[in-house]
Amino acid sequence: MVSKIIGTGSCPGDRVVANGDLAQIVETSDEWIYPRTGIKNRHLNTLSGTSGMAASAAKLACENGGIDPKELDLILLATSTPEYCFPNGACQVQEELGAVNAAAFDLSAACSGFIFALQTANSFIVSGSFKTILVIGADDLSKIIDWNDRKTCVLFGDGAGAAVVRASEEGVFSGIMKSDGSKGPVLSCLARSGGNFLTGKTPKMGYLSMDGQEVFKFAVKKVPECIEELLSGQGIRKEEIRYYILHQANERIIEAAARRLKEPMEKFPMNIREYGNTSAATVPILLDELNREGKLIRGDKLVLAGFGAGLTWGAAVLEW
Repeated sequence: MVSKIIGTGSCPGDRVVANGDLAQIVETSDEWIYPRTGIKNRHLNTLSGTSGMAASAAKLACENGGIDPKELDLILLATSTPEYCFPNGACQVQEELGAVNAAAFDLSAACSGFIFALQTANSFIVSGSFKTILVIGADDLSKIIDWNDRKTCVLFGDGAGAAVVRASEEGVFSGIMKSDGSKGPVLSCLARSGGNFLTGKTPKMGYLSMDGQEVFKFAVKKVPECIEELLSGQGIRKEEIRYYILHQANERIIEAAARRLKEPMEKFPMNIREYGNTSAATVPILLDELNREGKLIRGDKLVLAGFGAGLTWGAAVLEW
């Protein structure tokens, strides 16, 4: 058995914030942001937390796939920004959906999260452990952003994307996941510092911090290498790929990846202009948009790739 995506859904944050709006709170401008990033807007969450956006995307994915949530065997939520340390966000989604027959847990791999969760789901299906799995990428990044830091606050948005994956007799699925913990400090966010009655320290929360140049160099090198390795290992020619659906972190990163792969930009759809970087949600939101716009045809081969904190990166090739 192999796994096949049968339905998708997405839920961006409820408030659209344009570059000009950010210029009212921090020293920046559309003229500075857009040429460097490709971002015009981002959607910030004011109505619900990470699990709320995740549940909304999940409901749409189930509807799109024509399944009842009670058919789900497992819910995987890739996120770096849950509301609680516990219960996990996937269990909150399970309750909201009424998916009473599903096990549920979270997976943390930052912006690579959806790719890692999708490959985890595929492994469960190939092993025969589960047949129908809901995979979600969701992040409420606006709550961990320092809105006084103009280098980072302009880059990120909130959102969730989901896919229902089901065991199938036909289809193609293979993936690669990689990590380099030695590079962790270039993109990090402290969850809660150490402290208790013995240390006399009060735990503190941190904000997202990033060395943008290091992340850029890492992404433009590792992502094309990873995709080349994946396709070569599966004996798939680049000419067979309909779309490369890459993590939407920066328009220039995607353009550089296309050049290194020697593939036309037409095969690299982007929505970063509207949503910015929504971390684990970027790939499934874009996948859902392509699906609902009728741009995906059964049998199309797609490459999905992500990269982010950890450092983590990975890619998957699948048949739609």
